[in-house]
Amino acid sequence: MSFDEAEDQDGVRFSWNVWPSSRLEATRNLVVPLGCMYTPLRKNPNTTLVYYEPIICKGPCRSVLNPFCTIDLRGRLWACPFCFQRNQFPPHYSDISETSLPAELLRPYTTIEYALPARGPIIPPIYLYVIDVCLINEELQALKDSIVTSLSLLPENAIVGLITFGTTVQVYELSFIECPKSYVFRGNKDVTLKQVQDLLGLASTSTTTPNQAAPSTIRESGFLMPLSECEFTLTSILEELQSDPRPVKADHRPLRGTGVALSIAVGLLEATYPNTGARVMLFTGGPSTQGPGMVVGDELKEPMRSHSDIVKDKAKYLSKATKHYEGLGRRAVQNGHVVDIFASSLDQVGLLEMRDLAKRTGGYVILADGFDQTMFKNSFQRIFARDQKGVLNHGYNASLEVTTSRELKVCGAIGHLSTLGKQGTSVAETEIGIGGTTAWKVCALDPSSTFAIYFEVTNQHTNPIPPGQNGLIQFLTHYQTSTGQKVLRVTTISRAWVDSSASASPVPALANGFDQETAAVLMARIAVFKAENEESPDILRWLDKMLIRLVSKFADFRKDDPASFRLASNFSIYPQFMFHLRRSHFLQSFNNSPDEATFYRAILNRECVSNSLIMIQPTLEAYSFSGPPVPVVLSATSIQPDRILLLDTFFSVVVFYCDQIVEWRKAGYQDDPAYAHLKHLLSSPKDDAALILKERFPFPRYVECDQHSSQSRFLLPILDPNITHNTVGYKSGEVVFTDDVNLDVFMEHLRKLAVTP
Repeated sequence: MSFDEAEDQDGVRFSWNVWPSSRLEATRNLVVPLGCMYTPLRKNPNTTLVYYEPIICKGPCRSVLNPFCTIDLRGRLWACPFCFQRNQFPPHYSDISETSLPAELLRPYTTIEYALPARGPIIPPIYLYVIDVCLINEELQALKDSIVTSLSLLPENAIVGLITFGTTVQVYELSFIECPKSYVFRGNKDVTLKQVQDLLGLASTSTTTPNQAAPSTIRESGFLMPLSECEFTLTSILEELQSDPRPVKADHRPLRGTGVALSIAVGLLEATYPNTGARVMLFTGGPSTQGPGMVVGDELKEPMRSHSDIVKDKAKYLSKATKHYEGLGRRAVQNGHVVDIFASSLDQVGLLEMRDLAKRTGGYVILADGFDQTMFKNSFQRIFARDQKGVLNHGYNASLEVTTSRELKVCGAIGHLSTLGKQGTSVAETEIGIGGTTAWKVCALDPSSTFAIYFEVTNQHTNPIPPGQNGLIQFLTHYQTSTGQKVLRVTTISRAWVDSSASASPVPALANGFDQETAAVLMARIAVFKAENEESPDILRWLDKMLIRLVSKFADFRKDDPASFRLASNFSIYPQFMFHLRRSHFLQSFNNSPDEATFYRAILNRECVSNSLIMIQPTLEAYSFSGPPVPVVLSATSIQPDRILLLDTFFSVVVFYCDQIVEWRKAGYQDDPAYAHLKHLLSSPKDDAALILKERFPFPRYVECDQHSSQSRFLLPILDPNITHNTVGYKSGEVVFTDDVNLDVFMEHLRKLAVTP
């Protein structure tokens, strides 16, 4: 089974698909960490949903019955492959036989879903809209139109609420139908949970743990109502919504209490629907300028913090604002609530400070130029896309738990999740990402939600693994569907160990199981995780060191002879991935703001391997009269006069017309029937770009530009600068004005360092 086929079946891709049999071998040979990219809700029509409870091992591992268990049909027993505990089958399994086995014991069903019986009332998903009214009229009207449209896309049984904020924060009582009624809070003073309960007339709630069902604490209120009962009232309020009436001086920013609005939103859900699937959907058009969470003053002469300010510790609001939003994120996670951030502004809005709200809860992050732009409108609508059955394919109030066989331990995970602090024998001493646990809280899931999970081999070399025994990992994902159904998804993975009884080196066997694409994405996630607390030069040096160690271990070469350096096909592209990762927006602060860097990193931390690779190394296709479109190298030499290029960076899609094509188009040849082939050539990249735009989330920026035009800046900085202002004797291509090294120089130095002891 290929790497892609394994991902299609189980939603899992490993960096190493053959594992070293001991800690010693792993330390010597695994330069790139042993890890996997796991997509719990990956679309697979063959995934079976069964309507009965899973059988759980009574041993300490608490794993679920799976195809790799040893079955004793005569004794009606099954042996757990993780802790080797022997368990009795329940009475309703008395009819199983070799020809009649339940789905969870069949090898094709390594991934299976259990529809769990309801314990307590079924609560539909909750959507709490938090809207910034410090917008110009055109922007506010566009936002209102998008939100009204979204009401028709919500599940029929959804519960909704509305909060608006500007100078003040208003919480609307949707059960009051005579006229719009709201409770007004000051936007410059924080509001505690107790104050929210008292001022809104809500009963106090008892404390609940993240995994504890709490139907008795649910408190219905007029602020959160079933959509079917309040749709007219909510729509009327939205249609009549006006911009903040407080006048704003020409040299000032609007007073915007984003931090207070979010405090009230989190507190309202905490007081009414704890431990229930709910979304706080924040729509903001500018930075918070007052109260807790303030990121900049209201005077325009005070600029937003830059990367330089952060490095020099001159961002005076950063620490306090970040602490405020981190606290809100922890409260939301404890109750299983999600916070989405939809930011639309030409300036920064404080996404850097608010990043923990989305990162901890698994919320969406959308950054656009305006609420009236296609980027926001299409991205927002795609959140509510339905599957083939007409169901909103979201998971709420979820948790992810990992169980490993005794030879492995869990180092940690990187993605939009939070630790549940579950200790045990499977927790590794080495931490990567969010470690020290084998279970994480994931407040929101969708088919794109992907998590990087890292492992280490802990088996001692003095304890050889018996031949034929494989390593096992089981993923348990609990979540609530948009219909309120509780589901457990179980994925059990098996991989072979390197034969420790053989005298030969384990390197060839490990090399055959190396997945360079997954490895590159796992390394990118570690680098981005480090980038939040470490300086960029330190991270780049770490990436270079790891790359040199990897190719030194697995390349073929003669000592001190760079010309003899050769990499196998499943390692050959990995250095290119690292080259482009070093130059990417994820690790370079040049030409992007702290908010933009936060947005790029947030998207990388939630996407699957294939999408992440596009972000790391964008794709470039060339269209010409020579034949069908072909992929070309991401290089300045790919710009040829008679070509049209299509660049996909995931965040933007660029159609680039080279010089000769531009001349023909301006001359109008495409309008002459005799030049129908030119008309077809001009339309082909647009058609392919439309296919990309149709499926992509978030909706990317679409750009059409000519060579030497101002918008060619969307292409040129991405290219490998193998033609620069210092290049002599080039015959074709485009000059890229930069002092960055190109891929050829990078590979030349890599070869020299790899072959030198």
